Amino acid sequence: MKLVLILLGAPGSGKGTQAAMVSKNLSVPVISTGDILRSAIREQTEIGIKAKAYVDGGKLVPDEIVAEALKQRLEDSDCANGYILDGFPRTIPQAELLEELGISPEVALSIEVPDSDIENRMAGRRVCPACNAVFHKQNNPPKQEGVCDLCKGSLIQRADDNPETVRERLRVYHEQSEPLKGFYERLGRLRCVVGTGGLEEINRRIMEALA
Repeated sequence: MKLVLILLGAPGSGKGTQAAMVSKNLSVPVISTGDILRSAIREQTEIGIKAKAYVDGGKLVPDEIVAEALKQRLEDSDCANGYILDGFPRTIPQAELLEELGISPEVALSIEVPDSDIENRMAGRRVCPACNAVFHKQNNPPKQEGVCDLCKGSLIQRADDNPETVRERLRVYHEQSEPLKGFYERLGRLRCVVGTGGLEEINRRIMEALA
């Protein structure tokens, strides 16, 4: 069965970590629009040249260009058995655009975590700027404090993980992205799981919801 999945949830809810775990469980790729655009810009493809003009001007890349790049990426052979969308759509207009292009997730799975828990999570989160691995001082600590398990790079706390920034990101999420739950619920595709607890426990809930 081909599974097209989008993970929904607030920043800090664990979408990235769980996307990687589900990807491994189901042997399907995680498709990040950010990665696609960066690759297109680096390789100077037609889409990359269009996107770079906006990036260089300090502007957001229009949804239509992002969706065009995404559609091309989904034609690759590794997406034949399904894929997990990461970072797009973030708004209802973006979701509607994907539907128009025939990119329709069978399941939109929302990871539900209270805002107070997210603020606590973000305070302990550490990332590796070299390989983008994510750790947490309490919930998912590296084997050696301050050192990435994967590439041995130095871990840092991102500037947008400070409390004031986290609260603003949560406000934007509730205003712009959380309505996606209603959009996919109306289409009969929404499933929700509790996103608190250990990583393996949360992953078990997700896999049960996808079964």
